[in-house]
Amino acid sequence: MKILVTGGAGFIGSAVVRHLIQNTSHSVVNVDKLTYAGNLESLAGVSSDPRYAFEQVDICDAAELARVFNTHQPHAVMHLAAESHVDRSIDGPADFIQTNIVGTYTLLEAAREYWRNLPPQQQGEFRFHHISTDEVYGDLEGPEALFLETTPYAPSSPYSASKASSDHLVRAWRRTFGLPTLVTNCSNNYGPYHFPEKLIPLMILNALEGKPLPVYGKGDQVRDWLYVEDHARALCLVLQEGVVGETYNIGGHNEKRNIDVVHAICALLEELHPQKPAGVAKYQDLITFVADRPGHDLRYAIDAGKIQRELGWTPQETFETGLRKTVQWYLDNQEWCRHVQDGSYQRQRLGSGT
Repeated sequence: MKILVTGGAGFIGSAVVRHLIQNTSHSVVNVDKLTYAGNLESLAGVSSDPRYAFEQVDICDAAELARVFNTHQPHAVMHLAAESHVDRSIDGPADFIQTNIVGTYTLLEAAREYWRNLPPQQQGEFRFHHISTDEVYGDLEGPEALFLETTPYAPSSPYSASKASSDHLVRAWRRTFGLPTLVTNCSNNYGPYHFPEKLIPLMILNALEGKPLPVYGKGDQVRDWLYVEDHARALCLVLQEGVVGETYNIGGHNEKRNIDVVHAICALLEELHPQKPAGVAKYQDLITFVADRPGHDLRYAIDAGKIQRELGWTPQETFETGLRKTVQWYLDNQEWCRHVQDGSYQRQRLGSGT
């Protein structure tokens, strides 16, 4: 297949692109606007492959999307392009409304027009896979509850509300227009190439620099952690074998409190990088509790039984093995980290193609 991946220079998107190029025979068209979160350096290992093509395009640009579809003639779409940072959505919701809602609508319309004009057999084979988040479900009550594919939506932040809206649009285009769509909702991802504003890479890099490790409230928020390469495998499996019109929850079976995650990172750094910055006796001494985020959900946890039963997917990494790989990756890839931290990675935003 030739697969059009939106947001393929982002954290999860780049993992999907790397997986497709390195582990399958499919071709990839990476469509990415290259906002602050898009980093072509995350694709350095696959960008010279003849099965990879890059288009610097905003998914809100209907004319450019039509050109991309007509030029590349994809067999499927994997839609990952999104603004995804909750704190940024609180500070400035407008970008989230524009990209996550208007952008998804624009992409759906471009895909529908392209799909509508395909020959009947290719119409039947076409897929539009929308990748979403467990945050659309809101907050869980009690320690035993889990998000199911049928859990009612109750988003808490501008980010999760915009993703919930995009999910509804995708399902409506399936119901009203017959567009062959699939939806997946995932738990918190972590792993290599994660932008340092997110919890795990922020803690790793701040600790290495002797900076405070800021933890919201008491750090008792619970998240289900999913290693990004496990997620990439699951997404490609759903695209190829999932049932059109269905939703699949993807989780890591790894519920952890935020404070426990931070302590685990500190323990790994004590082992893997004992040479601490000046004045730091123990990495955990850098932990600093800060005022909680407005509307902060306390607990997310996914029941991933459906994708296991129906498609045979289970995560290969435990939280312990995945976190060790992640910490080691950041220690081994300081140049990538420096380019993100000093902004030099954004020099790629020149519209120069690949």
